[in-house]
Amino acid sequence: MNEPTAYSRPAGHKTAAVQVHIPTPIVPAYTAPLMQPGAIPAVASVVLPDGRIVTGYAMEPTKPEPVATKPAVSRTAVNIALGGVGFLAVCGGLLMLTAFITALTALVTQLVILAAVIFGGWIAVQIFSASGHGGGGTTVNIRKAVIKRNKFYG
Repeated sequence: MNEPTAYSRPAGHKTAAVQVHIPTPIVPAYTAPLMQPGAIPAVASVVLPDGRIVTGYAMEPTKPEPVATKPAVSRTAVNIALGGVGFLAVCGGLLMLTAFITALTALVTQLVILAAVIFGGWIAVQIFSASGHGGGGTTVNIRKAVIKRNKFYG
């Protein structure tokens, strides 16, 4: 008796009546746009070539909204270009800095060489003038010293 049917309901089961409620859509009430007294256009009449007369209000054709003009160059491109200009300025500064360091190194090297030449020349003059004609130099005669039995005979 309680065997299921093809619809999975027991055989003695009674189905309740189904009521379907369909809601009634509410249509919004549109009101005519209010026009200012001076804004009412004049009635125009047009005579067609076949002799008929058409009367109505003149309407201006709708104009599309102006499209926002894009700049000729994008902001990204301008930023990249400015970054490149800044990078070139830094590279130029670094190049000037390396040139300055190179010039300063060359100057110090030349000053050291100049000091060595002048000091070496002064020493050479001192050496060669002392062993010359005796002009103002101190002459020291070194004699052969004899040491016998821990006594100095000089």
